[in-house]
Amino acid sequence: MVRADARKNRENILIAARGALTEDGSASMNRIAQRAGVGAGTLYRNFPTREALVLAVYQDEVTRIVDAAPALLADLPPLDALRQWTTLLVQAMRRKHGLGDALSPDAQRTITEQTYGPVISAIIQIFDAGKTDGTIRSDADAGDFLQFTAALWRAAPGPEDRAPRMLNLLLDGLHANPRQTHRSADATHESIDPPA
Repeated sequence: MVRADARKNRENILIAARGALTEDGSASMNRIAQRAGVGAGTLYRNFPTREALVLAVYQDEVTRIVDAAPALLADLPPLDALRQWTTLLVQAMRRKHGLGDALSPDAQRTITEQTYGPVISAIIQIFDAGKTDGTIRSDADAGDFLQFTAALWRAAPGPEDRAPRMLNLLLDGLHANPRQTHRSADATHESIDPPA
């Protein structure tokens, strides 16, 4: 059984690494250890290589996103839950893209394979809720939706971020009643990325 302090150290390292690597994809392991408030030995005991740390950061983020789906559905109608969940996913994909240089092609392939199933399951969960209440069209496919999200995270972030408008179009296409619209693109034109 992992001791509470060891578990806390690992969590602190992941939080520090996520922040440091998002700011600077070339952040050193020593800088990450300092930011986490642990010694280099503790860092390397948990993550023996930089690639192992980057993979763990991304896996932890995907787990948090997947786990958010039920909570969002408990509080929001399915299409609103899908909007917020997709925004979380796009933010994570943008961060992963920024970390791409830290991962070998094999590692990138591995993390994609490991996370595809859980992400698809989360989308299916939200889709099923919308199909049940009649707000999401019955032929909506989780794999198609995930493929469309690639265009969202590749849209340039910043003041001219097109991702929110693109997401509105995507959600409108999923709506079971096309004459019924969501909030307008202008009303929801906020950056996908949180403010710095």
